[in-house]
Amino acid sequence: MTSPKIDGHQLELFAQEFFAALKPADKPAPPAQHLFKAPPPAPRNLLPSPPVGMDEPPLKRIVLGAHTVDYALRRSARRSIGFMIDDDGLRVTAPRRCAQADIDNAIRAKGRWILTKLLERGERRAQRQERLPVEWKDGARLPYLGGEITLRLEEATRSHCEFDAVNNELWIGVVPGLSEWQLKERVKLWFQAESRRLFKERLDHFAPRLGVSYTAFALSSAGTRWGSCTIEGNIRLNWRLVHYPLSLVDYVVAHELAHLREMNHSPAFWATVGEVYPDYDGARLALRKRSHEMPVLFTD
Repeated sequence: MTSPKIDGHQLELFAQEFFAALKPADKPAPPAQHLFKAPPPAPRNLLPSPPVGMDEPPLKRIVLGAHTVDYALRRSARRSIGFMIDDDGLRVTAPRRCAQADIDNAIRAKGRWILTKLLERGERRAQRQERLPVEWKDGARLPYLGGEITLRLEEATRSHCEFDAVNNELWIGVVPGLSEWQLKERVKLWFQAESRRLFKERLDHFAPRLGVSYTAFALSSAGTRWGSCTIEGNIRLNWRLVHYPLSLVDYVVAHELAHLREMNHSPAFWATVGEVYPDYDGARLALRKRSHEMPVLFTD
């Protein structure tokens, strides 16, 4: 059987009808603008998108006023929608059966708070990046109790670490082959030993004045938390407080001990703190300000 012949005119008409039926491709969305560049008229992206691991769901996006915000959404068994903001940006946790429209409405309702916290995080991150790390060499200046001590390195056959309180110098014996990482670890161990001694002294000073007794205390390495207290009387204090003035150490110690009387942050709690540390508001602001100015010593 022979196929019917199609002349050139029929083929041209067929092609015109075929291409006329095609829909034009959607134009790609313009790239989001970054908040900290010169402000364009289009919505701006508040923060750079946090890195997404291979096992993490892709980020979602929402427009809040003049800003676009990327956020990570996680489903859980909780009954309400929760928000958390950290250096990676906005994280939203919602019930498994919660509709996306309800999640978006909840984000918009908290929009002012979210934008404010994201901006504060961005500013703090920029400040941290501006702080120069310490050069680990003889004569380096290290923060200690609100002041500075001088790091002194000397060649030695055996490693040693001694503090000269008269001249405020920390002497480290450098054995052959000692790496910078090992030197930093040796200095960190000294700071931690000093913090353990100091915190025990200040806890034993303030506990009787508040009429409380703690069960035990331990050092913490938390990134953004200075202390914690459990209902059983276990207190944890961030060892990096040893870099700050003694007055701020005392504030954190008094704060955690006060939780043994008031396990909350009610007016009664702050009144308890005020019994032994009246200027707790000033201490809170000073601690926040100094934490942004502290030079980078250890990355963990």
